[in-house]
Amino acid sequence: MLRLILSLLFLAAFAFEGRAQIAQKEEVGFLYNRETTFNIRLATPRSFGFGMEWGRLRTYNKTKTLSLGISEMKHPKEQRQNAAPSSRRSSRPFVYGKRNSLFVLRSGWGLKRYFSEKAKQKGVAVGISYSIGPSLGLLKPYYLTLNLEGTSAGTGRPTAVKYSEKNHTDFLSNSKILGAAPFTRGFSEISVLPGGTGSIAYHMDWGAFDEMVKALEIGLTVDFFARKAPIFVNNDQNQRLFFNFFLNLQFGKRK
Repeated sequence: MLRLILSLLFLAAFAFEGRAQIAQKEEVGFLYNRETTFNIRLATPRSFGFGMEWGRLRTYNKTKTLSLGISEMKHPKEQRQNAAPSSRRSSRPFVYGKRNSLFVLRSGWGLKRYFSEKAKQKGVAVGISYSIGPSLGLLKPYYLTLNLEGTSAGTGRPTAVKYSEKNHTDFLSNSKILGAAPFTRGFSEISVLPGGTGSIAYHMDWGAFDEMVKALEIGLTVDFFARKAPIFVNNDQNQRLFFNFFLNLQFGKRK
């Protein structure tokens, strides 16, 4: 009889310990207070960026966020092309009529809200995320390599130049354009264009209870600036408001 009672007590203790471990796993979403992620962002049209996001977990389904990131902003009308056939051997593809490259430094305060409880370990938690905040447009002069002395694209002295009113004719002359100058040209001449940004996304979080964050966002970003961003020589092509769809990969850690 004593052996039976001891056996029952042992089984009960074992079962209680097992239920406690399961409950701990099911409520693990409450064990973390903060998360930090590194973001890799792909957006339309053909732009790339990266950034960081810091989150404070308020409840199992709500996380307040602070984000900071930078990415290149390409105009939908940017079309890369090659120079004249006689200069292709040493030329780089270029965008005709482009005067500045635009990079956007974004910051934002936001919220990440899940649709359902994080009920299963290793499960996928889905929800939405949104943010809004100030931004800075960084304008880097776009340099072209021009043939300023020769009479054809294959002769003369190649010279890297940026757009100005004085070289307007040469800068837009297909017969003188040898191609784009190296990407590094112009970083010491960056100017700033203030603006703002907002985004909304569908958020999917794999392993919602894991210490390591593995998430994917698919959404829309709206960027606006104080004036038209002078990407093109022709100001009629420029705009203040940009809409971009994006894919955002997040990797990080909770604690």
